[in-house]
Amino acid sequence: MRVLLIGANGYLGRFVADRLLADPAVQLTALGRGDDADVRFDLASGSPGALTRFLDAVHPGVVINCAGATRGGARELTRHNTVAVATVCEALRRSGCGARMVQIGCGAEYGPSQPGSSTAEDAVPRPGGPYGVSKLAATELVLGSGLDAVVLRVFSPTGPGTPAGSPLGRLAEAMRRAMQSGDGELKLGGLGVQRDFIDVRDVARAVHAASLSAAQGVINIGSGRAVRLRDAAAVLARVAGYGGALHELDGPPGPLRASIGHPRSEPDHAAPVAYPYPDGCGSWQQADVRTARDRLGWRPRINLEESLADIWMEAACRI
Repeated sequence: MRVLLIGANGYLGRFVADRLLADPAVQLTALGRGDDADVRFDLASGSPGALTRFLDAVHPGVVINCAGATRGGARELTRHNTVAVATVCEALRRSGCGARMVQIGCGAEYGPSQPGSSTAEDAVPRPGGPYGVSKLAATELVLGSGLDAVVLRVFSPTGPGTPAGSPLGRLAEAMRRAMQSGDGELKLGGLGVQRDFIDVRDVARAVHAASLSAAQGVINIGSGRAVRLRDAAAVLARVAGYGGALHELDGPPGPLRASIGHPRSEPDHAAPVAYPYPDGCGSWQQADVRTARDRLGWRPRINLEESLADIWMEAACRI
């Protein structure tokens, strides 16, 4: 099976590439903006015609799109998350390769949900920020393209390689600094939210399974269990061997507060925000993952403690 992987150097893409390369039946070609991609191409600025010519030459059986942006203004997010996907869909429609498309969506497309509930694929999406809007628009483009396509809505990926600017990455960095300086207490804000964390290696397994399946439409990829950030912080402290006290602070970030939902560079006088976790999904999110089990034969294997241990190992290397 010849697979074209877009965004192989990104956080998710690296693990998807590793998973595919471990399959001897897969011939992998990586397309991206970096110099180390097999083929350099910028989806946000490249033309569908140029991509079509490449598809006709390579003739992949599956195209997996892991590319996208998680930060930036609405214009940048739209370019990299929506316009880029429109380019892929149009190129596939024009091409004679007949490739199946696997698009990586996100749980932020759903927006806030009722505490205690599990969000299934038939929930009406109401994204709470420009990132979720840009990803939802991409999903709608894929679903309306007429292609053989599936969208995997990944909830909160974690594990090795977690970006330092993400909430869990920022939590690990705050703990590393406290241990390095010998602080006996760590003051943290924004720990009240609950998210469905899923290890990035489990995400890669889901992408692999989706590329081999005939499933179409939207499929949630998550653990099926919401975890409060303060509980994740306690697990991380145990994994790291941090014996100090964890103090949770309410309200906006202040001079002594390491806020997990927002960068420390925000003004100390910033007003309270409606959604302290930077995905626009409010205080609670939990995936209903029965469709992934039934249609992909997929279940998560890696628990949050193992994911956090891997995050800490990378943070500890900076001590």
